[in-house]
Amino acid sequence: MTPPPPPPQIALTQLSADTFTNPESQHATEVEPGMAGFGSTLVTAFQVGRIQSGGASDIGFATSTDGGASWANGLLPGLTRFEGGSYNAASDPTVAFDQAHGVWIIASLAIASGTDIVVVSRSADARTWANPIVVSTTPDADKEWVTCDNNSSSPYFGRCYLEWDDPSRPANGLIWMSTSTDGGLTWGAALNTADMAKGLGGQPLAAANGVVIVPIENADGTQMLAFTSTDGGTSWNASVMISTITDHAVAGNLRTSSLPSAAVDASGRVYVVWQDCRFRTNCASNDIVLSSSVDGSNWSAPVGIPIDAVSSTVDHFIPALAIDPATSGASGRLALTYYFYPTAACTAATCQLNAGFVASSDGGNTWSAPATLAGPMSLAWLPSTTSGAMVGDYVAAAYSNGGAHAVIAVAHANAGSTFNEAIYTPTSALSQMRLATRAALLPQSAVTHRSDHPPRRFYDLDHEHPIPRRKQ
Repeated sequence: MTPPPPPPQIALTQLSADTFTNPESQHATEVEPGMAGFGSTLVTAFQVGRIQSGGASDIGFATSTDGGASWANGLLPGLTRFEGGSYNAASDPTVAFDQAHGVWIIASLAIASGTDIVVVSRSADARTWANPIVVSTTPDADKEWVTCDNNSSSPYFGRCYLEWDDPSRPANGLIWMSTSTDGGLTWGAALNTADMAKGLGGQPLAAANGVVIVPIENADGTQMLAFTSTDGGTSWNASVMISTITDHAVAGNLRTSSLPSAAVDASGRVYVVWQDCRFRTNCASNDIVLSSSVDGSNWSAPVGIPIDAVSSTVDHFIPALAIDPATSGASGRLALTYYFYPTAACTAATCQLNAGFVASSDGGNTWSAPATLAGPMSLAWLPSTTSGAMVGDYVAAAYSNGGAHAVIAVAHANAGSTFNEAIYTPTSALSQMRLATRAALLPQSAVTHRSDHPPRRFYDLDHEHPIPRRKQ
């Protein structure tokens, strides 16, 4: 039997609080942080005041210009009707920095009546934000992600790339890409991949040579795909399969999925992780598995990150991967944040939700022993959604001046009908080798992948469009 996790080992700093009072939302809640770092600056964005039917009262942000030592926070203006805008709610925040134009960008999903729209908010100082700019012109949009090419040697230095999918029928997850060459002020026509691929949660990454690689989950959740652009987003190549996906349905009706988290090192190698149960007997719980590629077309076989022994009862999910952008190869510094249950076979009343962290200083070949960042949390402390209790469809990790930083949603006991969930970060940067190094990655021979999972349907993210999905 797996022992309970140790108490949190890392001091945390609360970055923000939900002060909205609108009756549509579940207060006080903050969920789903995205984050980017550049130099000494870290910027995170997150949902504030989660609405049960989808989205939140607004998107909040927190900014540090001293490597995480201190933070300022606020709310994006002109976005929702609760903060001077016109949209009913906002969701899915993600952050990027455009070095060439000196602009920070927060992309988010603006929820209107009958459709969702991708918008971006821009800032020169990551503290004062302009009103949102509409990007998507498709009938509907979901799960957008933005990145910018900050490689000064790249032929496409200063281009930003934004991905989303269209979950409406008959699109059913058709992937779209748009490119900006002026710091997110204007965006080009939305384009599809050469094979008109469908997917969810794509994360574009710009390699040192200018190639853009986009890992993405396919539309029915059975495969991890990737597609590329070699011409600065003028066109997008056909998708290739990274791997099949076999994930365990997380207990307690907690909202999770096999969305990828991806990062790129200084050499241009892209790493992608997701939750997967292939190394566990009978798919009893998830590990976080990792694959990498130097070109976006040829990918290594997935290996399990050895957070716990495959014989343990621990279930790992909702990963966030970061790579120190100054490192690469065998000296690559990787940081992984994730949530976990000590015991996978639990119920909504008994599940204990925790947040954890591991790191690697050798390109992912070996990893530190896990550290518990927060928890245990009761699922009753989390806001509800149409897809289950929520801390977020993703969390965040980033590097600043060589230090790893994580941003997570942490919940405490409710005060009557009022929640107590907010966005936190470790008070100090997380050390790469703070704990003893563990064994290497789980051997590929341990695979117990099953391909006979019955298809399920789930209501994706902040839509009510059912999308077929395969779950254990």
